Amino acid sequence: MARIAVLGAGSWGTALSIVLADNGHQVSLWGRFEKQVNEINNKHENSRYLPNIKLPTNISASTNLEEVLEGADTVIFVVPTAAMREVLKEVKKLLKNKPIIAHASKGVEPGSHLRISEIIEEEIPEALRQAVVVLSGPSHAEEVCLRQPTTVTSSSLDMDAATYVQDLFMNQHFRVYTNPDLIGVEIGGALKNIIAICAGMTNGLGFGDNAKAALMTRGLAEIARLGMKLGANPLTFAGLSGLGDLIVTCTSVHSRNWRAGNMIGKGKTVEEVLEEMDMAVEGILTTKAAYQLAEEMNVEMPITNVLYEVLFNNKAADAAVSELMGRVKKHEVEDLKLGGKDPLNHLEP
Repeated sequence: MARIAVLGAGSWGTALSIVLADNGHQVSLWGRFEKQVNEINNKHENSRYLPNIKLPTNISASTNLEEVLEGADTVIFVVPTAAMREVLKEVKKLLKNKPIIAHASKGVEPGSHLRISEIIEEEIPEALRQAVVVLSGPSHAEEVCLRQPTTVTSSSLDMDAATYVQDLFMNQHFRVYTNPDLIGVEIGGALKNIIAICAGMTNGLGFGDNAKAALMTRGLAEIARLGMKLGANPLTFAGLSGLGDLIVTCTSVHSRNWRAGNMIGKGKTVEEVLEEMDMAVEGILTTKAAYQLAEEMNVEMPITNVLYEVLFNNKAADAAVSELMGRVKKHEVEDLKLGGKDPLNHLEP
């Protein structure tokens, strides 16, 4: 039995805590709000995020970060990208027994353009931790907590650590694969949220399956272009943390990013959407970060570019679709070289 600290008592942090508790581990869950923590401890519920779900009794919760981290073999961050540095700085002051650090968040930091594992490495020195691992893949919290079949990926530069995290989570309902491509796993998980917002917008605009299929396919192409520019393995984007995560996030009402896009497509402003949802929509800040990073690295990302205009420059959603459809004609795939020296290097935007 492992002692595991899960930082972030939202829907995903709670769902992962359920998986770990089902596997017999002692889980300590950190949340910011006393009322929520008391409900988890006394009623074994987290009704705001996962209504009508009973939590295992070997999950305890606290607002005291030091208490949650005490004796933890593994620390798992499940907080929004925007809050990651703040929490890491607090954790750094309290770490004692050099745990493995894992995260299950999906985003890229605006400004620095760093992936979450890179932010962790910046904030927590090696002297205070073991390896950094990411857990990512097609996984709605609402289904995981019902013990419905789910498959995800554990990735790290240290494959022993990736395998350790795989073993922590693996059970009859929650299958975990390992993948050494940390860059690809994180980029696929983060950037699919951009495409999911756009998929929701197409629904809000009244478009059908043709538009969604085109958007997902072309979206995956531009995710892969940026990912490969950063050093990712292109085959990762055909896997769980690429195509798999893209499918689940673009086609389900469980997806916050899809729901946000749907409301924008129906005419609501970004501010109205965030106020109504009252929870993090990772794809919004990720759109800004990816837009900036693509410009910096000279990678063409037309879907990301028009979404940036919608989210940050008040471009109308229908005008954004017209802009995409009116672009100059292109080949779909040029110089595709699977297994070659530079595979997928010339995917057309």
